[in-house]
Amino acid sequence: MKSYLPYAVVAIIVATLGYIGIQNRQPQEAAVIRATDEKIIALSTFTIIADMVSEVGGDKVESLSLTKPGAEIHGYQPTPNDLVQASKADIMFENGMNLEVWTEKLKAGIPDVPVVRVSEGVQVQYISEDAYAGKPNPHAWMSPEQGLIYVENIRKALTAQAPQHADYFAMRAAAYSEEIRAVDKQLEEALSTLPENNRVLVTCEGAFTYLTNDYGLTEEYLWAINSESQGSPQQVAKIIEVVKEKQIPAVFCESTVEPRIQQEVVAATGARFGGTLYVDSLSSTDGPASTYLKQLQHTADTIIKGLTNQS
Repeated sequence: MKSYLPYAVVAIIVATLGYIGIQNRQPQEAAVIRATDEKIIALSTFTIIADMVSEVGGDKVESLSLTKPGAEIHGYQPTPNDLVQASKADIMFENGMNLEVWTEKLKAGIPDVPVVRVSEGVQVQYISEDAYAGKPNPHAWMSPEQGLIYVENIRKALTAQAPQHADYFAMRAAAYSEEIRAVDKQLEEALSTLPENNRVLVTCEGAFTYLTNDYGLTEEYLWAINSESQGSPQQVAKIIEVVKEKQIPAVFCESTVEPRIQQEVVAATGARFGGTLYVDSLSSTDGPASTYLKQLQHTADTIIKGLTNQS
């Protein structure tokens, strides 16, 4: 564990800041970092990574997320309070691949906190069009196979941080990996039931490349990466043409995106709005995607119901 300021000083800081929005395993409840806690304080850039860290770390780790459930992580802007909390962390986890470009200033302010890129070693898929053409698609966790690489990177990092708990982290990582493999099998079996003419996934953001590649679907989207310039008339017109040409029965949008523009596609084509998918953020604890595993399952269920018009 890292050394802290004298307890009295930290107590004053904590009392002043109160609960400021860095999330634990139940992200809707803000957490205060305690100077006397012997757990590893692991700070993640967003809720999905924080959930993975919590699963591997168990009761040896206090896993926190900078962003709340439902937050749009692409354009997030760290606050001064984020820097205060980050400075108290023992380790920080990020996805990388140009997802959280906003962390650069944050990391510059915490040079003594090691930062681990959990996507290191994944089989990168690249964006093929839009202004981001040629850049890596950062949403690798949407593939359970790639998610296993995240878990292993987390295990290695936690072990390096607290080698005395190496066996504990290895045991939890192995058990969690088996759960991910089981979900992978469930998704493969479920998505294989889609008929050939209903295997096109139309979304707002192109965040499902890894998932569609894994399960033999075709991906279409309004824009490649969430940004301030999304939803142009040209983007909407392109998808309307694709939906009409391929007679795609349903389109979808993500929980962090306003579905209004996708509703324009629905109105122009007669396709259904198939439902809300979770990608960049988990839901609240009482929502349908409160953990990484539930997120994957909810995604598959929503796609199948939407494309097959199940109630």
